[in-house]
Formats: sequence, C-alpha cells, structure tokens
Amino acid sequence: MQKATFGFRVHSGWAAMVAVSLEKGEPVVLVRRKLLLVKTFSYTFRQPYHTAEKIPPVEAAEFVRGVEKESRELALAGIRAVQKELSVPNYKIAGCALLLASGRTLPEFEKILASHALIHTADGKLFRESIRHSCARAKLSLTAIKERDLLAEAAKRLKKRPEYLTRKVADLGKSLGPPWTQDEKFATLAAWLTLVQ
Repeated sequence: MQKATFGFRVHSGWAAMVAVSLEKGEPVVLVRRKLLLVKTFSYTFRQPYHTAEKIPPVEAAEFVRGVEKESRELALAGIRAVQKELSVPNYKIAGCALLLASGRTLPEFEKILASHALIHTADGKLFRESIRHSCARAKLSLTAIKERDLLAEAAKRLKKRPEYLTRKVADLGKSLGPPWTQDEKFATLAAWLTLVQ
C-alpha cells in the first residue's frame, strides 16, 4: 500500500480537507473536499459561541456541547469515508496535519461569552478540536502546525526554498481545477510536510 496523509485547514463549520501522497518524491493530491462540520450550515451552528452569547447560560452550554458532538461525528464520518475511498486504489492514510491559529488558551465558558474576541477564538477552536478528536478516533497520528509557521517549517524539513514550495503547491491545482484557494494550498503543504516526517 502507498502512504498518504490528510491536511486540514478549518473554518467556522467546515474544513478544507486534502489527501496527499508522493510519486517519485513529488506531492500528488489524491482527494480534496469541503468537509462540513455542521449539519445545518447556518450562522447559528457555524458560530456556536456567538449563538450561545445570545441565549440563557444553561441553554448556551448545552447548545455548544451539541454542536461540538455533531461536529465530531461529521468529521469522523468524513475521514472514514475518504479512508475507505482511497483503500480501493491501495492508499493507506498514515497521519493528519492540522493547521492551528495562535493557540490562545481559553478560560471557562462564562468568561468566553463575556469577551467578543474570545468568542471568535472559541468558535475556531471548537471545530479544530473536532478534527483533532476525530483523527484520534480514526487511530491516525496528528501533527499540529501553527499556520504562521507552516512555510518556514516546510522549507526547513523538506529542504526546499519557500518560493519553490509556494509555486509547487499552486501548480498542483492547475490539473485539479477550481477551487484551489489558500485553504487547499495550505492544507496540501501541511499534508506534504507530515508525509515526509
């Protein structure tokens, strides 16, 4: 079986998900998906802490837990579906790469809801943690990479110039067609980096 890795760049309620393998030492994108992390793709569910801020505290905590549970189930189902899809052409997912934001530590629930900046952080963290949790449930090792460090870390470990990596990842999208946004590019670079560890 050939080895492949997943890369994820998370947004509110969804994640860009790619599966990458190597052919003759060069990265190849096997799959790219928009992985939905909420069943109802609306502001209410994509921004659970923003929603929680507007409802009574007891209901708020329960609502956020419900979104978190649903998000974890959807992430795991998406991961397992692509694992199954790739097993037919004989690929085995060997790990995952998850891009992180600043990594700010969050206080208890009530303090999060009292700060608009923390609410934004908490929404993002909830969905990134859903990916982390689901990778663990799928028995896949996870490499977490701060997004701001991605290019420098990839250049160091892959022994390639940052300009080369940026161009290479951009070029991968030409044969795939749109969408090939920053989301897919960053997720691809993170997966490639994880693949060669």
